[in-house]
Amino acid sequence: MPKLAKFLLPALLMAHFILLYPVFSSAEKTDKTYLIGPEDILEISVWKDPSLTKEVVVRPDGKISFPLIGELRAGGVSVEELEKELKSGLEKFIPDVVVTVMVIKVNSLKIYVLGKVARPGVYSIGKPLNVLQALALAGGLTPFAKAKKILILRNENSQHIRIRFNYEKIEKGEFLEQNIPLHSGDVLVVP
Repeated sequence: MPKLAKFLLPALLMAHFILLYPVFSSAEKTDKTYLIGPEDILEISVWKDPSLTKEVVVRPDGKISFPLIGELRAGGVSVEELEKELKSGLEKFIPDVVVTVMVIKVNSLKIYVLGKVARPGVYSIGKPLNVLQALALAGGLTPFAKAKKILILRNENSQHIRIRFNYEKIEKGEFLEQNIPLHSGDVLVVP
């Protein structure tokens, strides 16, 4: 039991710290424009034309299909950009068209937590998370986890990057800069 308490108490303290101190300030959040991604669910509505109000899922290739227009790219663009694209395509058929796009559900932001954590798996994230927050989501480290050897695997510009994370140092209040924000698609490996 003391070995379990050794891991549980710090995990609970870290979870408390994480929840009280978010990764990004509110000023930073407002500067970032959300880009639509695969598996996101969108509601597209055309004012005064209920037959053109549709709920669509962004396909893995980043495209959607919409009546009168056909296929168009939605992945990697902002809501405002998609609205302009839809309006441009629909103006051929409907003069002075008003199009609204809403993101109903964000499904494209995912991280993967593997190894010796309480709940390994795929986590859909609706907001930016750092490494400690991801570990807290996964229920913390198990008693036999190698806390010094945690890895973050990231794919950037078609290159695989390995980032080391030493939980024991963080626990002691050292090297806090290694608690980096995670990107969609990051894999957290806890040996």
